[in-house]
Amino acid sequence: MNILKEPISLLVWDNKYRYRQNGKIIDQSIESTWARVAQAIAHAEYGIERNRWQKEFYQILEGFCFLPGGRIVAGAGTQHKVTLFNCFVMNIASDSLTGIFDALKEGALTLQQGGGVGYDFSNLRPCGANVKKTGIQASGPVSFMRIWDAMCSVLLSTGTRRGAMMGVLRCDHPDIWEFVTAKEDSRELRHFNISVMVSDAFMEAVKNDAEWPLVFPVGKDSADGEIMYRQWNGVCQPVPCYVYRRIRARDLWNKIIHSAYEYAEPGVLFGDTINRMNNLWYCEQINATNPCGEIPLPAYGACDLGAINLTQFVSAPFSSHAKLNWTHVENTVSIATRFLDNVIDVSRYPLKAQRSQAFGTRRIGLGITGLADVFVMLGMRYGSAESLVLARDVMKRVAEVTWRTSIELAREKGVFPFYAKDYLRGEFATTLASDLRCDLEKYGVRNSHHNTIAPTGTISLLANNVSNGIEPIFHADYDRHVRSMQGNTITFRVRDYAYDLWLSENKDKSKPVAWVDTDSLAPEAHLKVQGVIQPYIDNAISKTINIPRSFPFEKLVDVYTQAYQLGLKGCTVFRPNPVTGSVLEVPEEHCCQFESGEQTKG
Repeated sequence: MNILKEPISLLVWDNKYRYRQNGKIIDQSIESTWARVAQAIAHAEYGIERNRWQKEFYQILEGFCFLPGGRIVAGAGTQHKVTLFNCFVMNIASDSLTGIFDALKEGALTLQQGGGVGYDFSNLRPCGANVKKTGIQASGPVSFMRIWDAMCSVLLSTGTRRGAMMGVLRCDHPDIWEFVTAKEDSRELRHFNISVMVSDAFMEAVKNDAEWPLVFPVGKDSADGEIMYRQWNGVCQPVPCYVYRRIRARDLWNKIIHSAYEYAEPGVLFGDTINRMNNLWYCEQINATNPCGEIPLPAYGACDLGAINLTQFVSAPFSSHAKLNWTHVENTVSIATRFLDNVIDVSRYPLKAQRSQAFGTRRIGLGITGLADVFVMLGMRYGSAESLVLARDVMKRVAEVTWRTSIELAREKGVFPFYAKDYLRGEFATTLASDLRCDLEKYGVRNSHHNTIAPTGTISLLANNVSNGIEPIFHADYDRHVRSMQGNTITFRVRDYAYDLWLSENKDKSKPVAWVDTDSLAPEAHLKVQGVIQPYIDNAISKTINIPRSFPFEKLVDVYTQAYQLGLKGCTVFRPNPVTGSVLEVPEEHCCQFESGEQTKG
């Protein structure tokens, strides 16, 4: 059950997760890796409980039932000075050279220890703005992002993992047009994913075809011209902002979508939805996410990730008796929740501020992976009515068990330090079942946030190429490009997990009845699956809507609008293009309707 069947799985383990110390191989097998990780994470327990939980952790790891975040697998129980958190959101404290380069240094230290970084660059004044202290003009956020990009290009994270970065800019920043179009140049910001933070007011302006003011805080300097008050990043109350110019909201919206259509970026983050649904609404403002978008975070917040591999809970796949073992799922979720809570206590932190945030909130992000494969194994087409019911039921069950376990952990170990009674009045908390709310009020909760859907790209490859997160199956067989330890790219022909399982019993190379992949899947199916899962996710969902090269641009506008109306926290699309390239490629002999790909940010 634990054999690395795919050659690429063996390479991924050997390159990224196998422990070597000073060139000496320590992990002799994948089982050795799981034993190392289980022992390290159980170290947060005390007395005889430590041995018990070490065994429990190992059992959910050894069968690929639970897949911890890659940084956990690579770093737990090693002597490497690395963090176990996949990503962090950072802070640019002030619009000054000191503030900017202090933030650059913090980002470099974090990338060096294996953590990706996300930044909100909206605090930097726009290009051309006067800097009174020096009498020169500001060069703008995008110019400083280039410095981050250069820094990241010379840093390698743990193993062969290059540092990932997210750059975010508000939709009302005067440099938003330059930001949106920055990656149209294939040489620009290649180590960044970029996303626009969109507000409800902007979406209303788009709807009404209204003008949209681009503004920036006046600060201590006086400004001649129109002033309006806006809530700005890091400030609780609205501040006076100078109106640089006005544009048509629809022009900016169409440009955002057109850039995504042609170059796969930027993504869109729905900022007001993110903050309205934030469990810590009473003590923090969120202005950015981690590099893949699944965890919206305050400054110095961290991603503590793991996923339940649903493919390992299906009995009698492809038959009329196929079903999920719900008891096994729930037991694994409960143990995995404790596992991720322990990660907070045993991890290293590149910066003291990151440690303070992690211990103050004890955020975790437990999700699922292999959902599309499970649909096929159970005879359901991705996006069909019955698949939506299953997706909803799975995520609801996972979320409820995660919350229940977190409440039990609060009784055992204490609530997270930033907990307050206002937590109960949060919009997400009010949607919880009445029995959970009752216990929440009585005992509090161990973790401020609980569930997420992460891309799980490399860790899903390790588990013999199960479908990523809640993404549809890309293709039955396809080419996957992987960077080796020597830095060169190796191309593997890989096979989807469910399809491989099907072929083991059906040698005629047919496809299961419910087979569907990105070749024939409409964007609406992506949105429907994400939409039924979102209500149970208190963090966010990393999800890429793959569309064919021939997909009409006009229809993509509707996709983004539907994403907002569904209450999603973000939207990302990928259409094959020569600038971005593809990590995944359909071999020419298998191409039918179109070629597709996986966005690099996934």
